[in-house]
Amino acid sequence: MSAIRVLLADDHALVLAGIRALVEELGDTQIVAEANNGRDAVALAKQHKPDLVIMDISMHELNGIEATAQIMAEVPSTKVLILSMHTTEDFVRRAIKAGAAGYLVKDSAPLDLKMAIAAVLRDEIYLSPRVSKHVVAGFLHGKPHQNESSMDALTARQREILQMIAEGKSTKQIAFQLDVSIKTVETHRAALMERLDIHDVAGLVLYAVRHGVISVDRADS
Repeated sequence: MSAIRVLLADDHALVLAGIRALVEELGDTQIVAEANNGRDAVALAKQHKPDLVIMDISMHELNGIEATAQIMAEVPSTKVLILSMHTTEDFVRRAIKAGAAGYLVKDSAPLDLKMAIAAVLRDEIYLSPRVSKHVVAGFLHGKPHQNESSMDALTARQREILQMIAEGKSTKQIAFQLDVSIKTVETHRAALMERLDIHDVAGLVLYAVRHGVISVDRADS
């Protein structure tokens, strides 16, 4: 049996090193690439076509949920396991909706990581016990639609531009990075503000922080 080919994505070097060590200890694994932002994770997944991506959520350039959606569109055979500090239902639901096969909380035991990897590679959905009870409770009470975030009303491109605006990028920088015209970015931004009923950049930054699109330290940087 060939080794499981793994891509790691986390923008904290120490955390990445820790995950690498844990994955290597599992045996029968080969880490084919590492990324410190979501956009690189997508590019490396397309390049290496790994069996598994272990993905953080709060990363710059492109967060892990949007990166997951892009990887699923480009490399559907790859499994994505989210490894995150976020435990609320909204994050879990958005991750699974994006195509993640599993959601593991970062303070889980090493054995949980092993179980999660085995489960997703068997085409099963794995959720940490701490988060699964919240998700199941939402459905048991018959109100999944009430729990949907306003993020769900945005297009993938609008969510991508929201993150870039919140990270302080100018319209010109966003247009260059996405290889679109400045007018296209302005159109997306106007639609984004109208959809959220937010009409200034400060409001968009606050919204992005509240919904985990960026973390507070990046909003301050």
